[in-house]
Amino acid sequence: MILTVTLNTALDVTHHVRALRPHTSHRVSEVRERPGGKGVNVARVLAALGHEVTVTGFAGGATGRVVQERLAAVPGLVDALVPVTGATRRTIAVVDGRTGDTTRFDEPGPTVTPAEWSAFQEVYGDLLAGASAVALCGSLPPGVPVGAYAGLVRSARAAGVPVLLDTSGEPLRRGVAARPDLIKPNADELAELTGSHEPLRATRDARRRGAHAVVASFGADGLLAATPEGHWRATPPVRVRGNPAGAGDSAVAGLLSGLVEHLPWPDRLARAVTLSAATVLAPTAGEFDRATYEKLMTRVSVTAA
Repeated sequence: MILTVTLNTALDVTHHVRALRPHTSHRVSEVRERPGGKGVNVARVLAALGHEVTVTGFAGGATGRVVQERLAAVPGLVDALVPVTGATRRTIAVVDGRTGDTTRFDEPGPTVTPAEWSAFQEVYGDLLAGASAVALCGSLPPGVPVGAYAGLVRSARAAGVPVLLDTSGEPLRRGVAARPDLIKPNADELAELTGSHEPLRATRDARRRGAHAVVASFGADGLLAATPEGHWRATPPVRVRGNPAGAGDSAVAGLLSGLVEHLPWPDRLARAVTLSAATVLAPTAGEFDRATYEKLMTRVSVTAA
């Protein structure tokens, strides 16, 4: 079982409009709702790839109930979300049909009480006992300590469970110091962590700060990996246009599935890049276009960096 942690779960709502223009009213042509948050998106992609996956984190209020109802309909996915008094947030994405661009509005998450945080840590410790790998993903809701991910990384390491960390800012800086097996920052997050805008230097510096391996995402330019086994660049064969929401989460799913399947690093990176590109063509985060995935998988370029 693969475990994904989403402390700031969400209900992702996607609106499609003909053209997005400021200061005007818009007629929405299509609305899609999906359970969201980075780790939830990762879990849905892993389930689609055929892996057994358990989702944990927090859920509360009417929005939280909708998230859990939708998760119950995903084959191969187990809901282990911990209840909180506050309401789960929503994220609103507006897709411009003319350009394909997406504008996002992310609501704040619920305030988590000390008792709720303690309850989560107990659940997390129990779930680690049956996990083959764990992904810690996304932002922290109010009330959760800024060093939360560092503690969760240490717990996973103590249990002998490989741990991937995908967050940003101070939670990432503290989490890296706890020595996760892998981090997956984007270009901005990597630069903020290391102070360097030179990609290869920054990935190596992130390893020196504590990460066993670093895979940085650079949007349409693919991935750059720094690992104990070597350094690679992985690039998609074509540039795709669409909704980029969730593309990084699909890359995490590719890396995590490759880890538990014991694939060599170039194969993990090829899968991650292909899933990311296929997600851009999917209507919502946490999904990928399978035809695109199968078409591009053998055409990804993975070279030594």
